[in-house]
Amino acid sequence: MSVVSRIEVLGYHRITSEELADLQLFLAEATELSLDDEVVTRAIAIRQQRNTGLADAIIAATALAYDWELVTRNVDDFRHVPGLKLINPFDDKPGIV
Repeated sequence: MSVVSRIEVLGYHRITSEELADLQLFLAEATELSLDDEVVTRAIAIRQQRNTGLADAIIAATALAYDWELVTRNVDDFRHVPGLKLINPFDDKPGIV
């Protein structure tokens, strides 16, 4: 996952101590990817195509660069990104959107 995802998840201002502990356990097992030239180049292209926030552009670019599905509740924020595979785990029938 993108390093930006960790920042977003752990930096959420309403996170409870129990949620934080659960997330830290999950994140300890996750593969975290730093920004590299390919991710940066893709993020720039995403931002040039549409007014996408920096964090979302980096997250989407990371998924594209590594050919990973992007797991998010906010699929509408990413639908415009060509080639990006989205999974909403909170959907009634989760699967690639």
